[in-house]
Amino acid sequence: VEGSKSITIEVVNKAQESTMYELKTDAEYLRQAMEEAKGLEFSGTESQYGLTVEVINGENTDFNNGSYWSFYVNDAYCNYGIDTQPVLDGDAFKIVYEVYVAQ
Repeated sequence: VEGSKSITIEVVNKAQESTMYELKTDAEYLRQAMEEAKGLEFSGTESQYGLTVEVINGENTDFNNGSYWSFYVNDAYCNYGIDTQPVLDGDAFKIVYEVYVAQ
């Protein structure tokens, strides 16, 4: 069935502003769903482990200052990269701009 899964992808930027993307998809993995989400633009560096997301909707992160995009599924930290994170019907993904601060 085409569009057999209904999911949401929420992006929270550096200013803590939230943008919600709701979509019906056949995507097996998060990257495919992100590519299908209208208005969601992202890029990064490809490696043997998949894509490391560095830019979302024009907002850059910089590992030198500790900033990065963190990925959550159903309020739990994703254990996989976007190329291997499974997408299930009803999943709620959240992508948050975060800054690591050493304790």
